[in-house]
Amino acid sequence: MKSDFLKYQAQTTPHPLATEISHAKGSYIYDIHNKPHLDFVAGVSACPLGHNHPKVVDAIKKQLDSYMHVMVYGEYIQKPAVELTKLLAKHLPKSLEKTYLTNSGTEAIEGALKLAKRATGRSEIIAANKAYHGNTMGAMSVMGFEERKQAFRPLLPDIKFINFNSFDDIKQITNKTACVILETIQGGAGFIEPIPGYLERVQQQCKKVGALLILDEIQPGIGRTGKLFGFQNYNCVPDILVTGKGLGGGMPIGAFTASSELMDLLQDQPKLGHITTFGGHPVIAASALATLKEITESQIIPNTLEKELLFRKLLVHPLIKEIRGKGLMLAIILTSSEITNALILKCQDRGLILFWLLFESKAVRITPPLTITNDEISKGCKIILEVLDELHA
Repeated sequence: MKSDFLKYQAQTTPHPLATEISHAKGSYIYDIHNKPHLDFVAGVSACPLGHNHPKVVDAIKKQLDSYMHVMVYGEYIQKPAVELTKLLAKHLPKSLEKTYLTNSGTEAIEGALKLAKRATGRSEIIAANKAYHGNTMGAMSVMGFEERKQAFRPLLPDIKFINFNSFDDIKQITNKTACVILETIQGGAGFIEPIPGYLERVQQQCKKVGALLILDEIQPGIGRTGKLFGFQNYNCVPDILVTGKGLGGGMPIGAFTASSELMDLLQDQPKLGHITTFGGHPVIAASALATLKEITESQIIPNTLEKELLFRKLLVHPLIKEIRGKGLMLAIILTSSEITNALILKCQDRGLILFWLLFESKAVRITPPLTITNDEISKGCKIILEVLDELHA
């Protein structure tokens, strides 16, 4: 299987981890030798309820028995998508009331950027250095990391970059700006939180000059930061909210949400302002609806902050410089990239799944399922500390 994997399936790096998967359940992924791997990554924040959660699986199976794809997005009334968007609106501020469902986070970013241009009639987009919003051409254009972009230029014109958390740079948002797009917490950069007042000040400047604020919650959203959405921690409400990853409960999804006034602009002048065949797919919407219900109707979100405290309490070591992030969106910052690589690979051998971040080479991702138990946290942290002890010797 490995040789076929490398021969026939396109790869994204020269050296994929190449663990062959048999099955997964709860906080564990099992390889073909039935070895359990404790999952501290959750499909890169995409499986908030862990693997094969019974309520999610039941919702998928029930929908499969009714119908799958029947019509392109937005034409037929399909109950799972309607109920999902309605539930999102219930848990969001009134200004975020209408949602467009897509197939991925990066597609939702594309739609959000188009909507901002359509609404303002402007072309300038301001993004942040070290930002990551996806890998399609528009999303890549607002990626703040030239090394990943240079091979694919030319990209979208009229893109400007500011430094995340720089109050001085906010003045670059002017009446020429269509939108400012920021991650609520910068992911690839190393899980950088906004400093107090920063997002609020950006929002004020956007309102002053008539620009729209897009917040990318593809990673921080759906309970990962101790709130349902990350922006709820920072006294800031975006004009356009982008979600994905965890919303699908392990199924592929993206969404962008705004006011009805804004979203209705995609209906006309031109008609079909943003279209997709499979966005809002009923099976995926059913999975997302079950996921969102479970997260909002249980104690998962408040428990996330308690689990963060446990991680911070246990992960104390001379090779750990700091732990960044919030809730269960955490990054261990180590003393060198070599230590980071060794830790991730050695932990994989010992049955613990860790992963890298895109741009911060000293960071180790810790984004486990929100349903992870305290015992599982302790077990995984013990493995991390044992490996760090060996590397520190």
